[in-house]
Amino acid sequence: MKQQATPYFTFDGNAREALEYYKNIFDGEVLNVQTFGEADFPTPPEADDRIMHAQFKKGGLFLMMSDTFPGQDVARGNNISLALDMESEEQIQTLYDKLSEEGTVQMELQDTFWGAKYGKVKDAFGISWDLNYPKE
Repeated sequence: MKQQATPYFTFDGNAREALEYYKNIFDGEVLNVQTFGEADFPTPPEADDRIMHAQFKKGGLFLMMSDTFPGQDVARGNNISLALDMESEEQIQTLYDKLSEEGTVQMELQDTFWGAKYGKVKDAFGISWDLNYPKE
């Protein structure tokens, strides 16, 4: 496992505004932005312009962020998770299993359209973990 956890912020339709805010505050660089409308799966039209995934970097500071689907709840305190990139399928499966034992699965571990294996688990202490293994 890479040794750095990345903060992942979730917003209710204002991720683009937050991205610009952090860009100006930290004088950083937006690395990429993908909307739900650009994704390779069906989405409701009201979600098309919402950000599905964005990345921001300034020196050693790296942030990721997205919007929710319209109608999903976002509240201060549940709008951040920690993202971990894994180095193997065995590693992601092991960590997913361990976190799931006393935690709550938020998204089953599965192959994704972005070419990775991914799962999301809220641990026993209420911390959400985005587990990602980018396949080659």
